[in-house]
Amino acid sequence: MRAAAARRGLRSGTDEARVRKWQRGVKPNEESQIYIAEALGWPADIVRADDWPNWVPLTADGVVSLGPHSSVPALREALRTAMERRTFFTISGAALSALAADWAAGPVSALAQARDGKPIGEDFVVFLENTTQELAGHATEQRQHTAVLLDAHLSTVTELLEHGRYTPALGLRLHTLAASLSQTVAWHRFDQGRHTHASQNWIAGLHNAHAAGDHDMGAGLLGDLAYQAAWRRDHTTAASILHHALTRAHNPAARCLLQLRLARTLAARGDRSERRNVLRALAAAEQHLSDAGTDRPSWCAWVSEADVAVDSGQALLDLGDTGRAHQLITEGERLLPTARDKTRGVFLAYRAASYLDLQEPEPAAAAATQSLLLARRIGAPRCVSLVDDLLPRFQPYTRAQGVPELLQLAAA
Repeated sequence: MRAAAARRGLRSGTDEARVRKWQRGVKPNEESQIYIAEALGWPADIVRADDWPNWVPLTADGVVSLGPHSSVPALREALRTAMERRTFFTISGAALSALAADWAAGPVSALAQARDGKPIGEDFVVFLENTTQELAGHATEQRQHTAVLLDAHLSTVTELLEHGRYTPALGLRLHTLAASLSQTVAWHRFDQGRHTHASQNWIAGLHNAHAAGDHDMGAGLLGDLAYQAAWRRDHTTAASILHHALTRAHNPAARCLLQLRLARTLAARGDRSERRNVLRALAAAEQHLSDAGTDRPSWCAWVSEADVAVDSGQALLDLGDTGRAHQLITEGERLLPTARDKTRGVFLAYRAASYLDLQEPEPAAAAATQSLLLARRIGAPRCVSLVDDLLPRFQPYTRAQGVPELLQLAAA
């Protein structure tokens, strides 16, 4: 800290006695906080002097270690990361795989512990549960307006867990609610391309699902992290996470979703030797879906024949079985309920890619145009990026029907 001050032509009176005071709760002034950040290798603009010590990162690699009291620190790390200035952290695939391995080998459950503080009534918890469900259940095009409310709910639940007094039963409900909120917020961030924020919220959700002893939800949150890794073309990390997630997932709908994602990431590796493993995962997903009844976790209640068809088609597309892949993708898009517009936009982009593989630019352009218009209407940048990635493949077909219009629309 003295060196940081000297680089500015100033002097700092920091000594060990002063540092001990800070460790015991005395708040450093803003200038000292800037020197602390610089001394620890963080950018000065991470400092929020009025929010000491909440702006200080908890980890070196962005991942809070799983443990019996890790749920609130993981939530705090996610809330800190929500500040745009925290995105300098990059979470490595190795750190995520290690977290998944710790979860898979962990104890059966980590029961929520009641704390001292102001008592929390069940009515208030019911209110938070109901409003969270309503916010998460809005039509896709309305969800772009709910981010601030969801963040506020997550912050409130974090405060209750950290400072409230509650029964063990209410504690379990609060951890479950924190996990659900974290998952919803993570998907919003992911759809906006804010990957560090998404990762931290999925990690926070995992810690709280673990605290509640909900292994299916924990597996689902790991599945979301794997989906993100696959989206970023880190299929080694994705496969590693999914294998760990499958060790403790029990609900058939949850296992169906995890097997579909495993098939997709194995196929996307481009290794023909994985074909048998891909087909085995697809067969398992289909069987799990047939075994799934109405008793499903809310986070995977939507898994349907449409998802199995499209993800199977996309996996087969990566394996080179273009004709069958196209049939499945088209069938899945047709089966998709109207309420799932964001997924429809993704499916349409997949259908466009499958037509391009068949060297049929006209229907490819039609599907890509529908996907782009839908994504812009509902505010889904991730779907827009899928179409943007396809645009170079349309360049050889600039005279084909619909292609010039698509390229013009994309440039607008």
